[in-house]
Amino acid sequence: MSWGTELWDQFDNLEKHTQWGIEYVDKYTKFVKERSEIEISYAKQIRNLSKKYQPKKNSKEEEESKYTFCRAFLTSLNELNDYAGQHEVIAENLTSQIITDLTRYLQELKAERKSHFHDGRKAQQQLESSWKQLESCKKKFERDCKEADRAQQHFERMDADINVTKADVEKARQQAQVRHQMAADSKNDYHSYLQKFNQEQHEHYYTVIPNIFQNLQDMEEKRIERLGVCMKTFAEVDRQVLPIVGKCLDGMTSAAEGIEPKTDSNQVVESYKSGFEPPGDVEFEDYGQAMKRTVSENSLSNSRESKEKPAGKSKSKLWPFIKNKNKGSVPEDFSHLPPEQRRKKLQGKIDELKKDIQKEMDQRDALTKMKDVYVKNPQMGDPASVDPRLAEIAMNIEKLQSEEQKFENWLAEVEERMPSKSETHRKSVIYETQNSTVSNNCAQDRESPDGSYTEEQSAETQVKAVANRTSCAPESDDEFDELETIGTCKALYTFEGQNEGTISVTEGELLYVIEEDKGDGWTRVRRNEEEEGYVPTSYIEVLLETNAKDS
Repeated sequence: MSWGTELWDQFDNLEKHTQWGIEYVDKYTKFVKERSEIEISYAKQIRNLSKKYQPKKNSKEEEESKYTFCRAFLTSLNELNDYAGQHEVIAENLTSQIITDLTRYLQELKAERKSHFHDGRKAQQQLESSWKQLESCKKKFERDCKEADRAQQHFERMDADINVTKADVEKARQQAQVRHQMAADSKNDYHSYLQKFNQEQHEHYYTVIPNIFQNLQDMEEKRIERLGVCMKTFAEVDRQVLPIVGKCLDGMTSAAEGIEPKTDSNQVVESYKSGFEPPGDVEFEDYGQAMKRTVSENSLSNSRESKEKPAGKSKSKLWPFIKNKNKGSVPEDFSHLPPEQRRKKLQGKIDELKKDIQKEMDQRDALTKMKDVYVKNPQMGDPASVDPRLAEIAMNIEKLQSEEQKFENWLAEVEERMPSKSETHRKSVIYETQNSTVSNNCAQDRESPDGSYTEEQSAETQVKAVANRTSCAPESDDEFDELETIGTCKALYTFEGQNEGTISVTEGELLYVIEEDKGDGWTRVRRNEEEEGYVPTSYIEVLLETNAKDS
């Protein structure tokens, strides 16, 4: 069906319809533009979300990287960032492939429509002008005919009147003939203009208007086809990024499947293992044997009376791997850490130093080659200009190697002090043979290591923990003022005994054991006849004697 033949008389309606079609193209262009803005905004929000939950650049990042679930989350964040990038690609493709193209086409469409309707209006104006000329000729012919009739009637009246002269009659006859001639000329003009108008009208409605309307129809069909192509492109833009989006989602899935709970739980052991041995069994206290009575509270307080300090003003750690918040900077040799953690820190520091040394050596090798080139080709540079840098690198290497040796010595000391499995087994056998029966007399009143070894204990609490060791023993008398030795021990670490009832020891010092650990983490030792007190059991290596002698 053709607009030119079917809609020859619907010029105004076609004008409204084509204008609505242009407005629809503009409407769809705005829709795609808003979709593009949404994609950009969404991609920005996704990127900000990914950035917000990225691990911060601090020491905690290193800790998080040890666990598989943290690494999986980091991978998911990175994949999410790439996912956001695909939405930016969608926005860019919508802009370049649809919005820009439709905006340009919309201007062309408006210009083409304007041109077609301009031609249509011009043809209508020409037809209307011909119609007006035809009407003018028609009216003139009608007027001349009426004038000729009136002149003929006047002549007939004059000819019938006997009172009118012959000259007047002749004059009226001549006037009537002129009028009839004018009417005949007007008739001929009207007839010619009528034929001309009919020809123009036929050409207008069967040639000019159909051509113009056909052009409008072609324009409308191209507009609709263009919209269909843009809608297809709209879907294809999304489809193009689906493979990459799928890879991002596959990466998230793979990261989630790579989480290993068992590995992470083992990593907790690696991160927090102290290297200390658990305290041994509580010794059975046989009150039927008077030889191994614990000293009374009075004798303990009297022996340390001169070193007593106000309670609550001093804080000392009772458990070797509890951190003291009052400490200042971290020691260079990591002596504040438990043996196992200290060993790991020292090993990590040694690895870092080795990397730095290798880096300096690579720079030295590169500069040495450069110097050789300068020596062989002086025009390329002065060999002496490299010497200061080589000397600086040599000093750096020497300094780093010295640091490495220092940390290796500390590492060797730590590994030497850490108890072996055979020693642990030997101690457990001794404890089992001595503690075949459990005594509940004093064990209920003592504090366990879990309960008593809290971070930042006050001096009063620490003294109370030590005093609990003597609260169950009978009051001392003269014959039990001096306890017999039950073994020897070697101090594994230096301990500053600043509270009542404790004694200071230095690393490697040999002491006598006069009272075993009762389950509270403290062992009573003696240096000489005047100095004795309690030290943390984990700070010493105890060797009990079968036949103990007096100190």
